[in-house]
Amino acid sequence: MRRAKISIIGAGNVGATCAHWAAAKELGDIVLLDIPEKEGVAKGKALDLMQCGPIEEFDSRVTGTSDYKDIQDSDVVVITAGLPRKPGMSRDDLITTNVKIVRAVSEQVAKFAPGAVVIVVSNPLDAMVYTAWKVTGFPTSRILGQAGALDVARFRTFLAMELGCSVEDIQSLLLGGHGDDMVPLPRFTSVHGIPIDQLLSKEVIDRCVQRAKVGGGEIVQLMGTSAYYAPASGTIQMVEAIVKDKKRILPCAAYCEDAYGVSPGQKGQGYFVGVPCVLGSAGMEKVVEVKFQPEERKLMDESISHVKDLVSTVRKIFPDLA
Repeated sequence: MRRAKISIIGAGNVGATCAHWAAAKELGDIVLLDIPEKEGVAKGKALDLMQCGPIEEFDSRVTGTSDYKDIQDSDVVVITAGLPRKPGMSRDDLITTNVKIVRAVSEQVAKFAPGAVVIVVSNPLDAMVYTAWKVTGFPTSRILGQAGALDVARFRTFLAMELGCSVEDIQSLLLGGHGDDMVPLPRFTSVHGIPIDQLLSKEVIDRCVQRAKVGGGEIVQLMGTSAYYAPASGTIQMVEAIVKDKKRILPCAAYCEDAYGVSPGQKGQGYFVGVPCVLGSAGMEKVVEVKFQPEERKLMDESISHVKDLVSTVRKIFPDLA
């Protein structure tokens, strides 16, 4: 039986940590790719990871490269390439810079891995997922963005800290965009089946929601760089669901038209929005809809509006991606 092949574009903190988690879980063989100027970094990190195999007892092959030919026949491609927002950089500047990067990457993915499921991690996420879709021309089922898995993990972590219980016993759901665009759904949160509002006060739950919203910023303030362990872990949770055909229901940035009222009746004019999805070997196999209460619906509509605004900016700066 052929092993799954997972290619990770970008050998920085997030990309390298994705490779680490994927190897540790023995999900398949891994290609870690970066630009020619950083080929040594990609090769060095790949070799370092390979040398963990005898100790951690995994047989995944990890290859470092700058040659896109090496991603051929990938089952999943993870795109982490892009620059972080720097002081004084406007949102439009960040979009312009990272669209160019993700565009160049997506062109190579379409050429060398035309059958892959693509998971985008680069920011601003909603704009980058849209870019990857337009450039690759892949079916929408094979283009996904990672954010929700990370946000839910943060929320569950903070709740477990308050309760003094295992994070494994907490189930939760957050929709919408990343950070301030997050749509909290505490009524879908439970601890081993017990509704969270029977265990924690509204004040404490709201505090955990808010901390999840600014979770990335909290880490930047503490260490001066963006998080990478948890974002990579959330990404590999998605990869595992796909390569093992697990049919996991996970929150992802997935293409929606009629679903959640994103673009009702507008065929081919949908957007990638944070929603729960069934993930399997075909990628995003189904969007799972939940019924909102009025306040939740309002928050979701606001989040969708912000996604549309980001995509509008991409289309304005790069008319050929409209």
